[in-house]
Amino acid sequence: KSGLDPGGAWHAWGMACLKAGNLTSAREKFNRCLKPPMDLNQLNHGSRLVQDVIQYLESTVKPVLITDDDYFATLRELEATLRTRSLSLEMMCEGKIQHNSYYQECLFYLHSYGTNLAIISFYMRHDCMREALLHLLNKESPAEVFIEGIFIPSYESGKLHMLENLLETIDPGLESWGVYLIAACKYLQRKNYYHILYELQQFMKDHVRAAMTCIRFFTHGAKSYTELGAKQTWLLKIKDHLKVYLQEVSRGSGRKKMAFTFRKKMSATDVSRHINTVDLQMEVTKFLHQCESSGTSQMTDSSLPTLFGNNNMKMDVACKVILEGKNIEEGFGIAFRVLQDFQLEATEVYSKVAKQLVKQQKYSEIQQLLKCVNESGVAAKNDGDNIILNCLNEFKNIPAEDLDNLIQDMDSDENKIQAYVLCNKLRSAYLVSVRQERARALQLVQHVRQLAESSGDHVVKAICAQWL
Repeated sequence: KSGLDPGGAWHAWGMACLKAGNLTSAREKFNRCLKPPMDLNQLNHGSRLVQDVIQYLESTVKPVLITDDDYFATLRELEATLRTRSLSLEMMCEGKIQHNSYYQECLFYLHSYGTNLAIISFYMRHDCMREALLHLLNKESPAEVFIEGIFIPSYESGKLHMLENLLETIDPGLESWGVYLIAACKYLQRKNYYHILYELQQFMKDHVRAAMTCIRFFTHGAKSYTELGAKQTWLLKIKDHLKVYLQEVSRGSGRKKMAFTFRKKMSATDVSRHINTVDLQMEVTKFLHQCESSGTSQMTDSSLPTLFGNNNMKMDVACKVILEGKNIEEGFGIAFRVLQDFQLEATEVYSKVAKQLVKQQKYSEIQQLLKCVNESGVAAKNDGDNIILNCLNEFKNIPAEDLDNLIQDMDSDENKIQAYVLCNKLRSAYLVSVRQERARALQLVQHVRQLAESSGDHVVKAICAQWL
């Protein structure tokens, strides 16, 4: 008559019927006010009213512990205690509670009015993980339901191994679980739970991704190569994963092609290349660890370069190896292999090293660097000259004698003239210019005279004018 929503009254009446133990009548009353959700895969446990019903039914089957106060319990309470205890014993049977009428009642309400997440969470609460997984598969629920309802509760309660065993029992090839497992990996990565991620990747036999996680364990948080030296076991694990993957690829190449769809794939040549990178990183790590231990280490960069980074980082590794040895020669061999294996811009690396040596005032070592570059067998004709030219920007800091020695080491007269001009040594530039063949000498001397004129060097200007 008053036009009020009768839903609340029906719900209260239904709860009263439940508490009186009249389950059939309760169903009828709840049918008037409870409605199934629009989307069964929504990430919640359904309406508050349904949750209240489930909560009450679950609290009814919980075992009651007898305490001293129970001696004073009324006969009715004692009866209820015995009844719930016998129910709870039925619940304990292998984690299954199917024979319990309250359990069946919960399932009725969940299947009629609850979401898939609510049903799965109910199974999980009552140690029925297998049923939860089968429900997930049958309803083809999205990955979020798996993460929220099964995966998070499993690792939080230390039951990840049990979950893995069940996944394998239901589908030994794990193909049905592929979407869910990949989603779980992404979730763990977002949360930075790398140890659980690594364990899951090993279970999935996803060796390429497991190797990538090992790279993260090796590089993350390390501030020095001494620290990386202590983490070398991760490099061995990367190699193991990649080798196992190669074996599986070679074994499976003749068999069906569709297997292992959710595992990361990589060509055999790429895998071999990565194994080679790991070997080289091991060598670099041992060498730089040794340098740091013996105190020859000079560079104090905030970032620690490894061969698992981009090309710029690999070039930094090559520079570091050349600079941190007892002398240039000691680390040059390893650095040269880094440059060759990754096809890096060698001249750029050598120029970087030369600039560092100028900063460290180790001018004789620049000559040693040039010797190593020339003896490497792959240096272009002007590489040595270019290295010197690149570090002459700092010429003001280089003592005159060392500067002369560096320029004298250049192969090409043209480059020597360029170097002298760069360092404002116009007289020396003139002396080299007049030694060239006549036509070229004319051009060079004229150029030097112009420079002398613009810089106000009257002596050199007069000499040039006289020669011309």
